[in-house]
Amino acid sequence: MSLEGSTTAALAVPSKKARRTGRNPLARLVSEMTRSVEGFIGLLLVLAVLAFSLIGPLIMGTDVSGDASRAWEGPSAQHWLGLEGSGKDTFHLLVIGGGTVLMVGFLAAAITTVIAVAIGALAGYVGGRLDAALLQLTDIVMTIPQIVLLAVVGAFYKLDSPALLAVIIGVLTWPVLMRSIRAQVLSLKEREFVEAAQLLDVGWFRIVFGEIVPNMASYILINFIIAVTNAIYAMVGLYLLGLAPQRGTNWGIMINDAWTKGAMFNPDAMPYIVAPVVMIVLLQLGLILLTRTLEEILNPRLRER
Repeated sequence: MSLEGSTTAALAVPSKKARRTGRNPLARLVSEMTRSVEGFIGLLLVLAVLAFSLIGPLIMGTDVSGDASRAWEGPSAQHWLGLEGSGKDTFHLLVIGGGTVLMVGFLAAAITTVIAVAIGALAGYVGGRLDAALLQLTDIVMTIPQIVLLAVVGAFYKLDSPALLAVIIGVLTWPVLMRSIRAQVLSLKEREFVEAAQLLDVGWFRIVFGEIVPNMASYILINFIIAVTNAIYAMVGLYLLGLAPQRGTNWGIMINDAWTKGAMFNPDAMPYIVAPVVMIVLLQLGLILLTRTLEEILNPRLRER
């Protein structure tokens, strides 16, 4: 008989309600989310932004031509959000500018989560000198001023690769989550299923990543979504402050371009600065509502209230 943790076993053995409905855990999760007004709105917002940014460029294309003589024309039937300073269609730029933001946000969050879970789980389970060393490493990374470091890196290297920018953000933002994961592991390693695994001598790797980490799956998922929101804020902030090269098209570059060209003083140019801000706000609002609903669904204590 295979050894599983309490949460893993609960997922592996369907409840009576699940057997009656014949739905798997993912289907039940989606069903509970749609029953919550906040969760349903958050899910719709996230899916809408994803469809807008990922499917939109396939329909409209990624090549945007401009006519400088028509700079800052106001909205019209042909150009819903008007034209920007180079005569390019603002709505078209908005459509193709979301893919980079989403890619950086999710990739940086994945890197942050993987590093935090790996280091936090090992530190909490092994303890001793390894725990002290990893905590010292965490403190060192936390003391590094991110904006200053990114400015220095940007002076020596071209941060025109979204993947490189995501890696830098992910490597710098894991310490807070690492401490939370470590605290969770310190609590879980005292549970009966961990003691049973230790008696069976299945090895520390199986105990940590096969027994303890799966029991934190809901907690890790929620913090992953939070990491996505933080990474998007960090990325947009870097472009807004001019710490990343203003190449390509994304919502952060659009905001910086509108700011430097004084678009806020031109009524016809207002959509160029307002549109990307609205898209970022809608995405972040959807992720926050999604996080709150997932926490209520996956946290038994909150669910019982």
